[in-house]
Amino acid sequence: MVFAAVAAALVQGLTGFGSGIVLMVFLPHILPISQSAGVSTLTMFIGNALLVWRYRKALDFKRLIVPFIVYATVATWSVHLGTVLPVNTLKALLGGLLIVLALYFTFGRNAGSVRLPVVVTVIFMVVSGFFNGLFGIGGPLMALYFLTLASSKEEYLASIQTFFFMDTIYVTTLRFVTNVLSVADVKFVAVGMVGAVIGTMVASRVVDHLNIMRVKQCVYVFIALAGIFYLLTGLQVI
Repeated sequence: MVFAAVAAALVQGLTGFGSGIVLMVFLPHILPISQSAGVSTLTMFIGNALLVWRYRKALDFKRLIVPFIVYATVATWSVHLGTVLPVNTLKALLGGLLIVLALYFTFGRNAGSVRLPVVVTVIFMVVSGFFNGLFGIGGPLMALYFLTLASSKEEYLASIQTFFFMDTIYVTTLRFVTNVLSVADVKFVAVGMVGAVIGTMVASRVVDHLNIMRVKQCVYVFIALAGIFYLLTGLQVI
């Protein structure tokens, strides 16, 4: 758990998201899917808080309000659906979507430098909230959304880390209230937090040497890798 959390925090610190994707490779082997999503989200809480504090001066909080309301509303509905929906089919669909988006933002002319249309933005928020409630992996589409608004890596990381900090507080509270998580799960979280803090500190030193274009490249590559992984696991190839 410690090593998985270190890897998750390294990815999160470098790309702004992805800790849930890494942890959800490991956690479903020891916990049910809904509990795994809850433990994954809460494991990054301290590491996430450190990043929020570090980039606080670059934050434009107004950018977070509407996306968070939409995202949280959908997550509220989907948080308990892991036992009733076709999980593998949904993973495959998510994987395919992430691959297409990664290719578009990598090779599309000006794709990552112009603001997304309102309709696309809303779709990103809804899809992200749905998969966050279900699997704890709502980050990729929100990363793309905040990247298109940011003019610097600090601005991007401030937005997405604060967004996920708010999400962790809300969704974790919801999971405890609805008994998806219990006090018994805290032992997994506590162990993981140690690794998450270590990984966050290492990632912070690395990201100091990256500019916004390098961060974008890291984001697109990781989204593509995540898409391939979810497509293959959804199709039960791996």
